[in-house]
Parts: sequence; structure tokens; C-alpha cells
Amino acid sequence: MSPVVVIPSYWAEGDQPGALGERGVYDYTTPIDKPLPELETCLSSLERVRGVIRVIVLVVCPPECEDSARARVESICRAHPSLNPLIVGAREAAHVERAVGRLAHHLTGETVALRGYGAIKNMGLAVAAVFGHDVVVFLDDDEVVLDEDFLINAVYGLGSLTRQNLRVLIKSGFFVDGFDSPYAEPSEEWSERYWSKAAEFNRVMERAQTSATRVTRSNHLCGGCCALHAEAWSRVPFDPYITRGEDLDYVLNARAFGLDVWFDNAWFVRLQPPEETAPMPSIFMQDVHRWLYEYRKLDALNARRDLRTITPESLRPYPGKWLSPDVRRRVFQTALRRLIMGPDRLSYLRIITRGRLEADRFAQAASTRYLSFAMMWPSIVASLWEDPLLQGALRQTGEVRPLAFVAEKDEAGLEGAGEPGGVAPDVDADTADLVADAADQDTAPDLAVDLGDTGAILVDQPEEGQ
Repeated sequence: MSPVVVIPSYWAEGDQPGALGERGVYDYTTPIDKPLPELETCLSSLERVRGVIRVIVLVVCPPECEDSARARVESICRAHPSLNPLIVGAREAAHVERAVGRLAHHLTGETVALRGYGAIKNMGLAVAAVFGHDVVVFLDDDEVVLDEDFLINAVYGLGSLTRQNLRVLIKSGFFVDGFDSPYAEPSEEWSERYWSKAAEFNRVMERAQTSATRVTRSNHLCGGCCALHAEAWSRVPFDPYITRGEDLDYVLNARAFGLDVWFDNAWFVRLQPPEETAPMPSIFMQDVHRWLYEYRKLDALNARRDLRTITPESLRPYPGKWLSPDVRRRVFQTALRRLIMGPDRLSYLRIITRGRLEADRFAQAASTRYLSFAMMWPSIVASLWEDPLLQGALRQTGEVRPLAFVAEKDEAGLEGAGEPGGVAPDVDADTADLVADAADQDTAPDLAVDLGDTGAILVDQPEEGQ
């Protein structure tokens, strides 16, 4: 296997909360002048990881600060040449978007782009396809890797076939907080009674953490610590029309297309959330769009006879009850209680009187758009796979070379010699073999898989001596 680490990184010049429910508003953005950005800490932690072949950094920022954000990211990546970083900003993304547009010009909206959580993830998958990486490991820039075997754990069991002929193609790890706890902190506030998900999430996490087997079937996907095999992501894209929660939404998409998500209770990262977060009304309104859209989208998926039916009951304890008509009552009750309790009363009044109704109308109108895009996605990936022209275009501007390397090239008059803009990744051959072996069905360690009601089964392994 050839895994690649993809890190979306969100930047802005200052406090830019954006409009309520607006696509392209993120939970947090890094100020360009921040002394120690989250991306630097994340990449520093990856320096200790064995077997890193390439790290793709997706630079997400408003157009007005593209140059300054790009310069900051380049300076950070230049300090980590052993990771063989590839920056994908507006220039590089334009090449990919044009290639996608030639094949799928009739699709609505930005499906593969650097705006919107789902479209950003699709951009990472598209760039991975261009370079022929068959495993994509997503990592958020506000996380740090704690284990030098991070990639070995990432591909553990990936691609393996269970005795019931189920392939482990989508795998989630989890994140721990500063106290090394994987559990969410429940809210006891009166205003959050209908909106807090911590108790339900913790039941899901406890079941996975206490399982007798390392890998279990899951209703949850941690978007900042997940590994996708090409057999899965070349068939199932992320939903570019969802405002947030694209990782959990991917569980629904995968199931509809006959795939399952698996949880690895031995693979994790540490989450170090920044101080710069979006205002609560903005995040809440995005969640309003998200859950109303998910409810309508699930109906659209289940209406298709060629897709697997998904019931809310099959997704309990979480997120099952958020996918029923009751979610509209939850939206109203929460907005009303926050309006009463304050602050930001005017924002929540707008949500009650106008925002939730607009979100529901959008959900009804957009619920089938993902299916149109998903049907085109396999052809899009096939057209991008190891495209030499796109490889050259992305390397020319996206690959980052250390300053010492550039100076040596200039002195020798060899600028541009060899692979365009290329720097050979500093990967030990034995370590790369370890990563490949961990993902190899014939040499991987025994993988116990919990299938819930069907009981525990083991991945078929060769007997000793074979």
C-alpha cells in the first residue's frame, strides 16, 4: 500500500464569522499572524512517524488572503522536508477543478473544491488519485500524533477480508483530549437539553473502547483520524452539499452503497482545539442545515431501489434519533431556549423566524443532489488516477523544497533538473515495508472483528508454516 496523509488547514486574516448557515464557514480558522499555528505542531508530531511517504496540505482561506496564507503555509512546510509536503492552494486546486469540470460539467455547485467541508475532503481524495495513493489518511491540523507507528496502525487490517467476505475498507480511529480521555463532556445546561449529543456519543465510544476485539463495525467516523482504502473512496465521495458533519454523513453514504465503517480502538490522536472558534449561532445554524438535510437525504437514499436501505434504528444510539422528523422539534426547542437564556438573542430569533425554515427548504431541494454527484464520482477518480499532466502541474507549484536545497540548485545551475519540483521523500525502506506489511492480508496480524449481532469473527490468516 501507498498511504498519503491529507491535512485540511483553515486560515483567515481575522475574525470572520460569516453569515448564519453559510457554506464555507468553519468551526475555527488560524490567524495568519499566529506565532505558533496548529499546522506547525501537527507536522512536527508527524516527523516522528515511521513510513510517511507524502503529506498533502489543503490550504483553505478566503480569496483576499490567499497569498499571505499560502506564504505562511509554505514557510511551515519548508521546515519539514522529510514529510515530502505538497501544498494544494487555489492555484493547484484550479487544475483539479478544471479536470473534474470537463467530465462532470453538469453537476450543481462546488463538488471538488477548497470551500465546504465535504468538497475539501473530495479535493484531498482527488489529489491522492492523481498521485496513485491507494490509502488516504485524513488528519486535522489541530491534532498531534502521539505514536511513531501511527501509519502502521492506520493501515492495520485495512483491505482485509473477513470470513463473511466483508472487506475492511473504511476505518476510524478516535481522538483523546488533554486528559487522554476519548469521551465527550456532557452538558447540563437547560438550553442544551434537546441539542447535546455527548451522552449518546459516549455510549457509542464506550461500546467500542470496551470491545473484546480491536476492530468493530461502527456508526461513527472521526474525520480527523480515519483511513480510507481506494476501493471505498473511489466509489463513494464525501457530500459537498452538507454544511458540516461530513464525516458522520460519510457513514450513511458508505452504507447506502453497500460498505461499512469500522472502528479501531487502538488507533488515536490527541485533539488540541484552538482558541479561535466560530460564534455559537453560526455553528448552530450550520448544524440546523446539517440535520435537516440529513433527514431529507436519508429519505432520498432509501427511495432508491439500487441502494441499501438505512433505517434510523440501525444507527442507534447515535446518530439514529437525529435522522427522524423529530429533529425539527429539536431545532425549534434549542433555538427558543438559547433565545431565552442569551447571549446572541437576535441571532437565535432570526433562526426561529427565518433560518430554520430556509434550511428545511434547502434540504428538500438539495436532498437528491449528492446522488447525481456520487454516480459520476467513479468516472472522475478513474480519469484523475496517476494523470501525468496533473502530476506535473501540481508538483511544479505545490511541492515545497527546503531553502538549502534551493540554494544548492541555484549555485549548480541545475534548477528544474530531474522531477519537476521534486524532493525525494526521506523514508527508510524497512519502515515503508512495515507499513505495507501491516496492510497486507497475508502478513497482517490477526484481526478480530465484531459484527454486533452476528458475533465476533476473525480475518482469515495463513496457518503457521505456510
